[in-house]
Amino acid sequence: MPTPPITIAQISDLHLKRPGDRGVGDIDPAAALTTTMAAIGRLAQPPDALVITGDLADDGHPESYGVLRDALASLAMPVYLLAGNHDAREALFDAFPGHARLAAGAPADSLQYEVAIGPLRLLVLDTLAPGHEYGELCEARLDWLEASLGRCAGQPVVVAMHHPPFATLIEPMDQIGLRRGGARLASILQGHPNVERVICGHLHRAIDARFGGTIASTCPSTVHQMNLDFDSGSPYRWTREPPQFRVHAWSPAAGLVTHLASSMRFDGPHRFRG
Repeated sequence: MPTPPITIAQISDLHLKRPGDRGVGDIDPAAALTTTMAAIGRLAQPPDALVITGDLADDGHPESYGVLRDALASLAMPVYLLAGNHDAREALFDAFPGHARLAAGAPADSLQYEVAIGPLRLLVLDTLAPGHEYGELCEARLDWLEASLGRCAGQPVVVAMHHPPFATLIEPMDQIGLRRGGARLASILQGHPNVERVICGHLHRAIDARFGGTIASTCPSTVHQMNLDFDSGSPYRWTREPPQFRVHAWSPAAGLVTHLASSMRFDGPHRFRG
């Protein structure tokens, strides 16, 4: 019997509100998160970890992080959090005081850290630029990444960040993408072929692109999705497309393979009849 792969579930852009508050389109973000967590619970193999790639709260309010803390309290798997442009670092730190936060050499005001998930190394980058929707990576944050990758030579690595470092061709979102640090990030990654994937949030869609000698991807939101429209003059719009999440599965033979899973309950699975 082959050894099961190491699996990481990724969800993103929860946009949680204070208790009782609702989001765009009168969507209840807490209920939407519950639906997605139930879908993760129905996976045939429980994930080895859950990574949430930013925009945990919609307004950065302490009560919104309390909603998240309560939703995650019963999970047996480790959970790794990222900061997005809607988040407030101090409120997030206060709500999760025991969470991994800083690694040696990381800037003191950032949510950057390194953890092991089986044989995988997860390196978390902080792209939050307070007061702005766009993201950035300063030299100090990139210095930390470069040093961390140097210590991970020969190990499979997943880099996680909120803002994707590539152009998605959805113009309103690219205007608030990663504005600083992308070129150096690509250069750093080019020198480390053991980086299996760069996983991101922010776009509220599943998007994949080649970047820095590896593959970079974004994860759909648990609430609403961004409209798929490549017209550069189109406005910033959202849709009620069904929420989804990513499952990243790693084995020594295959490397990292990324799947897209539905958050909605569906019929099956069923055996095919001969």
